[in-house]
Amino acid sequence: MNTLELNADDADQTVEPLQPVVPATGSELTSGCTLLREQIAGAFVGQPDVLDQLLVALLAGGHVLIEGVPGLGKTLLVRALAAAMRGSFARVQFTPDLMPSDVCGHAYYDPRSESFKLRRGPIFAHLLLADEINRAPAKTQSALLEAMQERQVTLEGRSMSLPTPFMTIATQNPIEQEGTYPLPEAQLDRFLLKVQIGYPTQDDEVQMVTQVSKGLASEFDLASVQAVLTPQQVQAMQLGTAQVRVDPTVLEYAVRIVRASREWPGVAMGAGPRGSLALVRAARAQAVLAGRDFVTPDDMRSIAKPALRHRLNLSPDMQIEGRRVDEVLDALLHKVSAPRQ
Repeated sequence: MNTLELNADDADQTVEPLQPVVPATGSELTSGCTLLREQIAGAFVGQPDVLDQLLVALLAGGHVLIEGVPGLGKTLLVRALAAAMRGSFARVQFTPDLMPSDVCGHAYYDPRSESFKLRRGPIFAHLLLADEINRAPAKTQSALLEAMQERQVTLEGRSMSLPTPFMTIATQNPIEQEGTYPLPEAQLDRFLLKVQIGYPTQDDEVQMVTQVSKGLASEFDLASVQAVLTPQQVQAMQLGTAQVRVDPTVLEYAVRIVRASREWPGVAMGAGPRGSLALVRAARAQAVLAGRDFVTPDDMRSIAKPALRHRLNLSPDMQIEGRRVDEVLDALLHKVSAPRQ
């Protein structure tokens, strides 16, 4: 009888440290963030807000949906992050014929051993880049749900843990809609942040073109990026970020922002409770980037749009008028009073 077994190469490749990971302290968090930012900025020119939001998601242990037109360096940004934290990296180009097994893995028959074995998919990496995720049908998109929520993949009834830390970074083109499949709400809600990346400034674009035209670097050059952290150190930074203090009044402020989105005029569906959780998690990471061990209302406001813009659905009337979710969030943040500091 054929049996399902694992090759030695298919065994869980995640190497857990012998000792429990100790949360990083304030100075360790600050220095780690500085090192990552410096290394990534050496390859990814400009867009400091995009870089900071990616680091916020990393520190908070969340996933990111990046929206922008092609050619803005989204792949380079993720590859640079993987190189700086010495993590494994996998890129999957989502297409209409992509199957869930192409992402997660599948069982195959090995005639030499006369048994079925499991082949791991590219999802077993520290950083997974799901390029143009909205070009794959819902069946394939949903293959990421378990991985993004539970940090594991189930293959042939066997639950297999993903490397730690694990982060999914998906991209989509906001302009081209032909041949795309909109992400379902359950999928969108799994992303901690939705980051919008625009064109670089003229000075940044001149710098990029100059480097490439002079042969100083290629378009995807990572030679300048050094591995300054390990995955275990990043995990320690995530644990340290989770311990950043949030005053009850500031936490209540986050909940009031999210609850206001459910009753705001022109909003067909507001953010759910996961939006409140995401806002607090992201605000903790925002405080770490600012070098503080406590969250302020300004941290909540500064990260509210990336944390909530993909969780709101505007009414048809608002869409016809050409209103944007960010405009609604700006008005909402102006209306909801913040606690005094």
